Amino acid sequence: MAPATLLALAALLAPGLGAATRGCDPPAHLWCSSPEIAVACQAERRCANLSRPAAAPVELSLFYESLCPACRWFLVQQLFTAWLLLPAEALSVTLVPYGNAAERNVSGKWEFECQHGPEECLGNMLEACLMHEAKNFSTYFPVIFCLESGSSVTKNLEACLQVYAPQLDGGRIAACARGDAGAALMHRNAQLTEALDPPHEYVPWIVVNGKHTDELQEQAEASLLGLICSLYQGEKPKACGGSGAAKAPAGCRR
Repeated sequence: MAPATLLALAALLAPGLGAATRGCDPPAHLWCSSPEIAVACQAERRCANLSRPAAAPVELSLFYESLCPACRWFLVQQLFTAWLLLPAEALSVTLVPYGNAAERNVSGKWEFECQHGPEECLGNMLEACLMHEAKNFSTYFPVIFCLESGSSVTKNLEACLQVYAPQLDGGRIAACARGDAGAALMHRNAQLTEALDPPHEYVPWIVVNGKHTDELQEQAEASLLGLICSLYQGEKPKACGGSGAAKAPAGCRR
C-alpha cells in the first residue's frame, strides 16, 4: 500500500483525527505541512515538527528627562515594575533621555540647555553614557532605576553601580558624560526626540509599537502592565492576571 494511503488511513483511525474538519481541504498526509493547515485541521497536537512563530514583544520607547518629576515617577513606578514582572519576550524598552532640552552647535561642539538646569543635562548624559557603556538593557536599567529613585540622579552613580552593576567602570561613564562622547550621544537623542511624529508636547512621552496617542499615554500612565498585557499577542504571562491603576503626576511641558 502506498505511504500516502497508509498515512491517510492511520489518520482516520487515530483518536481525535477523524474526518477533516470544515475548512480543512488538504488530505491527511499534508495536515502537518504548515502551521496554518494544522490549525485548520485541528491537528496541532499531532504536528510536533511545527512550532508557531514567537509573538513579537510590545515595543515601548520612553522619551524623558532625568529630573522631571513625572518622568521619574513613570520610570520607577510603572516601567520598572512592568519590566520586572514581564518576561523579556513580552516587552522591549528603549530609553531616550533628552526631553524638552535644546541644543546648539558652538564652534563645532554641541551644547545643551535643559529644562531643569545644568544638573539635568548632566543626568541625561550620565544615563546615555551608562547605556552606551553597558550595552545590555538588563544591565543598565536597574542602575537607571536606582539613580531615578534615589536622592540625586547625578551624585549616586558609584553607589548604584556597586549594587546593580559592579562590573561597570563609573570613571569611564563620568568621563563620557563630561566629554565629547557624551555630547555626541546627547545629540543623537536630540535627533530622535525632534523626529517624533507627532512632535512631543511634554515628557514623559510614551511611544508604543511606534505610535503615540493620548489614549495610549493615559493607559500607560494608569497601568503600564495592563496595557502591555492587552497588547501582547503571545501566551499571557502570569503577571497579567491583574493590574491596578495608579494616579500619574502631571508631565513636564515644553
